[in-house]
Amino acid sequence: MSKESEKQRWQRNFADLLQELRVAQTGVQILFAFLLTLPFSAGFDRTSGFQKDVYIVALLSAAAATAMIISPVAFHRALFRQGRKPELVRFAHRMASGGLVFMLISMVSAVLLITDFVLDRGIAFLLSGITALWFLTFWMFLPFARRNWGEDDIDDDDDDPRTLPGD
Repeated sequence: MSKESEKQRWQRNFADLLQELRVAQTGVQILFAFLLTLPFSAGFDRTSGFQKDVYIVALLSAAAATAMIISPVAFHRALFRQGRKPELVRFAHRMASGGLVFMLISMVSAVLLITDFVLDRGIAFLLSGITALWFLTFWMFLPFARRNWGEDDIDDDDDDPRTLPGD
């Protein structure tokens, strides 16, 4: 098996990031669409001031997540055929990470909004906290704990845009 060139590595890393962004983009767009329609739903007029504030946090963080997760497309258009794939991969990595943070905020806020609407506020905070921990477990704790497993078996460093040449 031949070793890939630096250019091929950047291209592969960009393709990998695009695949990840496609998954995240679909989820955040569905959440954002749901939140956009919520105020026009029957019963929204019965929400409390607290619930409306939580709704605004959920809506704006979903909008921020959407912008960040889709931004690598615009960045790619601006840099198309300029040979700046390393810069594009680094930017896309940062935007994907930031978009996931905003998506987490939006998801937890949406859970808080709905659970506070149908349950006691204390239970709503408890369930929202559990939801936040659940997401953090799968989106942060496990991936970071897993980073060093099996280093002797395979070389995963080239999948992390922060460790690629040129940083």
